[in-house]
Formats: sequence, structure tokens, C-alpha cells
Amino acid sequence: MNSTTKSRKTIEVYLFDWGDTLMVDFPGMKGKMYQWGKVEAVAGAKQTLEQLSAHAHIFIATGAADSSPSDIQQAFERVGLARYISGYFCKQNVGFSKGHAMFLPTIIDTLKVSSDSVAMVGDNLEKDIKPAIAAGIQGFWFNVNKSIDTPSQAQVITQLSDLV
Repeated sequence: MNSTTKSRKTIEVYLFDWGDTLMVDFPGMKGKMYQWGKVEAVAGAKQTLEQLSAHAHIFIATGAADSSPSDIQQAFERVGLARYISGYFCKQNVGFSKGHAMFLPTIIDTLKVSSDSVAMVGDNLEKDIKPAIAAGIQGFWFNVNKSIDTPSQAQVITQLSDLV
């Protein structure tokens, strides 16, 4: 157990961002990710999800406005990660865009869980971590470059395996 896991509360639900958190968002690629010629999981994603899914539910909470939950699932199937994921949340089934003040609270209400048992893992401080903190969710900022200061309520991970 590393210092990240020692200090956090029991997490029942992990909400993961999609692009550049669990799957590589290749620059210049257009259209729905499941239709791209090349798709790739982020390093360590399979092992991390496999371990986390043994004791928590894993969901995707993405800002992908043009993709349906089915489209998103198909992308995860292509890289062998769908088996660890319990469901997919996007604008189409949440009713709000990611970053909207009601996006994460709507997901929490849908899942019927307490916000303090939920963690958001994402690579974007503004779209993933700050809204999570505002919603009372634990934030894990996947910040490979440790590029800027982290809000005190968030924890930085530099690789996905830091979560286990």
C-alpha cells in the first residue's frame, strides 16, 4: 500500500475520465473512438482496473459529447477494458455536459451512493478534478508531468497503478 492509498477513505465507486486517462486520445483523430483505425489503452490501465474492480465499481464519466454509452463501451471492448467497467456516463445519458455543475451530482444520484465513497480519476484539473471536489468527491489527478500546483483536496497520481 502506498501513501496515496493510506490517506484516502474507502472508495466504493471510481469514476474515470476516458481520453488520456484510460485510453490514449490520439491528436488529429476524428470521429468516434471505437471507429478509429488505432486505439490503445493508457499504460497500466488493464492491471489497475482489474485490481480496483475486485473491491469497487468502475464507471466512465466522460465529456465525449458525440458518443453514446454504447459507442464508448465499444471503444473499451477494443482494448480489453470493458470487462472491468460497470457503466458509462456521458452527456447523452446524464443530460449535462462534463464540467457542468450538475454532471457529477447527477451521476451520484443515479448510482445511489454517498459522494464521500466516490473518487474521480482524470487528467484534466479543470474538467475532472475541480468539479469532483466541488461535488464532494475525492479527486485523483492523473498528472504525468506534475505540471502545476494541485488543490489541497486532490491527490496527484503519476501512473494509474498509484491507485492500488
